[in-house]
Amino acid sequence: MATILHYDTPRAAIDIYADAVLADPYDTYRTLRDRGSAVYLEPLDAWFIGRFADVRTALNDWRTFSSAQGIGLNPIINAAWDEALICQDPPVHTERRKLITEVLSPVALKPVAATIEERAAALADRIAARGEFDAVADLAHDLPIGVVMDLIGWPEEVRSSLLALAEGSWNAAGPDNARMREGLTLLERMMALIADIYDRNLVLDGGFAAQLIAAARGGLVTRETAIGMLAGYIVAAFETTISAMASGAWLFANNPGEWTKLRADPSLLPFVAGEIVRVESPLQNFTRMTTVDAEMSDGRVVPAGGRVIVSYASANRDERKFEEPDCFRVDRAEKQSMGFGHGPHGCAGQGLARMELSAVFGALAARIERFEPAGEPERVLNNIARGFRRVPLRAVAS
Repeated sequence: MATILHYDTPRAAIDIYADAVLADPYDTYRTLRDRGSAVYLEPLDAWFIGRFADVRTALNDWRTFSSAQGIGLNPIINAAWDEALICQDPPVHTERRKLITEVLSPVALKPVAATIEERAAALADRIAARGEFDAVADLAHDLPIGVVMDLIGWPEEVRSSLLALAEGSWNAAGPDNARMREGLTLLERMMALIADIYDRNLVLDGGFAAQLIAAARGGLVTRETAIGMLAGYIVAAFETTISAMASGAWLFANNPGEWTKLRADPSLLPFVAGEIVRVESPLQNFTRMTTVDAEMSDGRVVPAGGRVIVSYASANRDERKFEEPDCFRVDRAEKQSMGFGHGPHGCAGQGLARMELSAVFGALAARIERFEPAGEPERVLNNIARGFRRVPLRAVAS
């Protein structure tokens, strides 16, 4: 059935999931922002929301922009992730999220802080000693694998498999394309592995996974809900933090003046994570479904029952909000971004991610005078996530 549009609805025959757009999406996002607060994308039968004000509104207003019918662009993933936390609205979402926020609160993370600082210092020493390194494998993998895997409580023998499966799983949330189908395969394998770990109770004592499994077996949530929440945490906690860490090193290598600023003024360190995820948003877009006609900031209306692509990455480069939005500036006056999401579905693990990023770049700033590109970086094309496969860099020790 054809979608009925209002006569003044901006539309575009743009596929934002095409290879060329995924490789460098920001000019396309700007084009769509300039056409209107909501633009109907004909190839996808969905509305693109890319202006900061409208993205912020959509993420806050869960009653109008619902996650309960899935956050993907195909029915298979929306059915598969039915129990995932990101596909729930309040009050169900609120109750289930407590199981995560309790173990990721500042108080709960306090005992982990010293471990993260120690690990970051050792990592920075290794980078300084070796000179040339890959910002993905040699830098960004260290803390998520060495610290976060322990925090969650994954057994050693499955860690490499979980990371490999998580790296492509976001693809499954895109439209029906080759990447989506490959992502579904990886996601199915990851879910089967997590289910096996759950059923055989192979997790380490004291971690988040053990607490969640205990909650499920105590009747607070179902087995399927617990498995879905564990899967969501794997995909969100590992790939996004790894992407942000590698992107940060790449940004500093290509913006040496910003590294000089940070080294000269360590008080800027708390803002580094926010600026990295603003400029290179690890998760580019999720979708919502409108439950009623939704009026946007320019008066345009998205009809009830419309699938809406909410673009964090576009909002983070919106000229209406940020001065020189394409520039990476660690001392940026505008601190707020959508890099960690916003509203009820704001990233529950952002405190941990900020802690990791601050610890690593703080340790590096004390040891490294500058970063230099040491070869061409290789991007990973992904329907939802943005990151690198490898980033060859050179660290010049101070």
